[in-house]
Amino acid sequence: IGARIREKVKARVAALPASPGLAVILVGDDPASHLYDELKKRACEEAGIRFELFLYPADVSEDALVLKIHELNARPDVTGILVQLPLPAQDANRVIAAIRPEKDVDGFHPESLRALAEGRPGIVSALALGIMKLVDEGRRVVAPLANRVVIVGSPLFAEPLRLLFSEQRATIDRVDPSDPELGTRTMSADVLIVAVGKPGLIVGSMVKPGAIVIDVGTTKIGRRVIGDVDAETVLPVAGALSPVPG
Repeated sequence: IGARIREKVKARVAALPASPGLAVILVGDDPASHLYDELKKRACEEAGIRFELFLYPADVSEDALVLKIHELNARPDVTGILVQLPLPAQDANRVIAAIRPEKDVDGFHPESLRALAEGRPGIVSALALGIMKLVDEGRRVVAPLANRVVIVGSPLFAEPLRLLFSEQRATIDRVDPSDPELGTRTMSADVLIVAVGKPGLIVGSMVKPGAIVIDVGTTKIGRRVIGDVDAETVLPVAGALSPVPG
């Protein structure tokens, strides 16, 4: 699915009068964040998109990040700005709100979310759209009636997904990973989406038989990248499971 999308993007970029440019702001030294940005860089190079990375120490001030974003907003050669989340300690909402909505390629700007909620054209979270593509494929192959969605993750991560699934009249439940009823609530899901960064958080006994499971979690341990879902116990139970890495 990813390969098909990247080929389409490559063709569209080649037809543009000028090459688009992505600026990524990365704060701190979280291995998963660095991995994500390396993958983004590779995808940009493959598609013919210029990639610029701006690295900051974990204790950088919010003011410094907002100042850099204003500078990137003013540059016509930068057509997209992305702040790698989560931030170590800075207020992500304040930093993201500084991005001009038309350059907010992550789709987390308040105006982007407002446009989505109101059914207006706007930039939608690429991560959320990728998840929707996977869920659509899972429905087509294994679970056509999968309509009860449980999202384990932060409100910021869940909100674009909640709006997209609402368009399909799905039932959506967001669960905090520390919820004492986590296992009971995930068991009710036809579609289970997990994005926490805690390896082995979801095991087979927490998954409804035949469910579509999307594992967005990534934790780097040594040279290995591990998801939030314990694939060994979940694979025999789930109808479909997205791979980590991949």
